[in-house]
Amino acid sequence: MATITYVFTINHVAEMLGEDLELLKAIVRNSDNLTYGSIISVVHGDDVTITALTDDGIDELNQMLSTARRSPEAWNDFLASFVDDEELIARVKARSPR
Repeated sequence: MATITYVFTINHVAEMLGEDLELLKAIVRNSDNLTYGSIISVVHGDDVTITALTDDGIDELNQMLSTARRSPEAWNDFLASFVDDEELIARVKARSPR
């Protein structure tokens, strides 16, 4: 396995993928949702951390979202499994489907 030499902040990943930042944060909040080592916590001062993803983490997250969007039912199940904020779910559902 190659050494990881750079990561992408979760904010940048949301922009790259055109996804809602809060949705991505809800997914990666549980580190078991992606392969071990794909989610990196960067300490940035006292009590401040930034979540970042490796290339593999971005690919895995993108695949996860693509698979979830295969049908409206699968998407609803996905959101119910990963997001516990009803306002966020409503906001994500209001966006045009892909």
